[in-house]
Amino acid sequence: MLKHIVMWTVVEEFEGQTKAQIIENMRTQLSGLQAEISEINALEVGVNCIVSDAAYDVVLVIIFNDQTALDVYLKHPAHVKVADYIGKVRKDRVVVDYIVS
Repeated sequence: MLKHIVMWTVVEEFEGQTKAQIIENMRTQLSGLQAEISEINALEVGVNCIVSDAAYDVVLVIIFNDQTALDVYLKHPAHVKVADYIGKVRKDRVVVDYIVS
């Protein structure tokens, strides 16, 4: 099993959307990926609840069977669409992928 974790900080405003609206849009779009991409075994989206300068705003945790499934996910049109939106609203992003033992 492979665990894929991504965290983002987001801008304060984008095309009239507040930061809270941006985060909710991200949560909704990311959560919907599991229904569209069969390679996803499990998916969780979290929104930061404790204000801190060191905190990220949104986290995504996905479990795949293997690297091949992750590669399919990364190229899937549903993921590309969500990633395009997030690319416009994110300030920072970090990613970790690791084998679950």
